[in-house]
Amino acid sequence: MKGYSLNKDREYVNKIIDGIYRRGGHCPCRRAADETTLCPCDEFVSTGKCLCKLFVADGVAETKNN
Repeated sequence: MKGYSLNKDREYVNKIIDGIYRRGGHCPCRRAADETTLCPCDEFVSTGKCLCKLFVADGVAETKNN
């Protein structure tokens, strides 16, 4: 999505990507596993908020702790 990048914390990103893989492509931060939770989830696409903090706004030095 334009204006967003992967979180700069590579260790954290790898853990989230592993969770996505284990959940068949669904967000590991969500309980539900349906078409709305496929990564990138509908909430991120519509609001720009990534619960997992996998994606962060460009120019934001976000890490898992932010």
